[in-house]
Amino acid sequence: MTDKLPILSGKEVVKALGKQGYTINDPKGSHIHLRHQLRRPLTVPSHPEIARGTLRVIIKDADLTVEKFLELL
Repeated sequence: MTDKLPILSGKEVVKALGKQGYTINDPKGSHIHLRHQLRRPLTVPSHPEIARGTLRVIIKDADLTVEKFLELL
């Protein structure tokens, strides 16, 4: 199982989630709010590096597996 998450920026995470149909709804301050037609909204920190634990929660909230998310990168 390739469970090792890379260190990613907020922009890289938003770009990957965009491939799943998420769109930027409201960039506010240091966070980016994403919307999806069928899935729950997400908030991604707009930081140069996102902590792996935070990234893991974002992936889980997007109903993705780590493997599927890594394929989107």
